This record gives sequence, C-alpha cells and structure tokens, in this order.
Amino acid sequence: MKYFVTIDDRELEVTVEGDRVTVDGTVVRAELTAVPGTPLKQLTIDGKTLHWPMHRAPDGRWVVAPLGESWEVEVLDERARHIRRLTGSGRRKSGENVLKAPMPGLVVRVEVEPGQAVVEGQGIVVLEAMKMENELRASAAATVAAVRVVPGAAVEKGDVLVEYSLGPSA
Repeated sequence: MKYFVTIDDRELEVTVEGDRVTVDGTVVRAELTAVPGTPLKQLTIDGKTLHWPMHRAPDGRWVVAPLGESWEVEVLDERARHIRRLTGSGRRKSGENVLKAPMPGLVVRVEVEPGQAVVEGQGIVVLEAMKMENELRASAAATVAAVRVVPGAAVEKGDVLVEYSLGPSA
C-alpha cells in the first residue's frame, strides 16, 4: 500500500508490502508495533529497535516525540490524498464558513444539527461514493449555523452541505 507522509513541510512517499518498506526509493525491513500499556511505539528498522512516544492528535495527524523533540506527522493513503487534492487543502481557510461535498455521492448520515458546537476532527456528514463511506470532519472548532442536506440526498461535488460560524459557541 502506498502512503504519503508529511513531516513539517517535507513529503515522503512510502510503500508498505508486509515488512518491506520503501521510503523515497530506499528499501528497508521495518515493523511498527504498540508497546502495551504505554504511549510508546516500537519501530524496528533493519533489525535496529527504537521506542518512540507517539499519539494521535485531534486533527488525525500523529505527534511523534523521539529524543525529546516533537514532530507532527500526517499520513495519507493514495485515496485520501486524491480526495484532498480534489477539495484543496485539508485545512479550512480562515473565514470560510461552509462544508462542501468533495465528490458526488449520497448523504448517509448527518451527525450535527444547527446550533451545535463542533470541535476540530469531529464527524459532520457521511457521504457514500463508489460504495465507500467517507466521513467529512470539522477542520476547526465551529458552531453549526445550518444543515443543507438530509440523509438520502444525492449531492454533487461542491454542493454546500453545512454552514457554520468559526469558533465554538459561547
């Protein structure tokens, strides 16, 4: 499986085939496992073992903290990266107050209602496209101003699904 890993502003192409991992053309044997009961992950690369604190941030990125440093790491598979490119940046631009459909599809669920405060990363609407469910999430804290779709509705790419105001409600 192919992934695109962004660390700071650097993007790496990573292909995983069992324990064979190719990082920007360099092949290594690698395995990542959880250390039960801790926030540590055990990373073994070509027989060398490292233990790194690692956890998921609310926005879906990973926070990796080797040797006292802290890095934000984003991992996207090919499909997620393609959707991101179709819809523009994964992060909402300041002042933008709508959630638009990133692709044509069918609304499966609406997980919010007008007046509801949402936090970054919270599910807003679930769309079915090409027999796959895609949960659209809040990219920032906001208050839902209006919901423009209902379950069962067909939508086109760019249709407004939800309107909101930036920042949580008071």
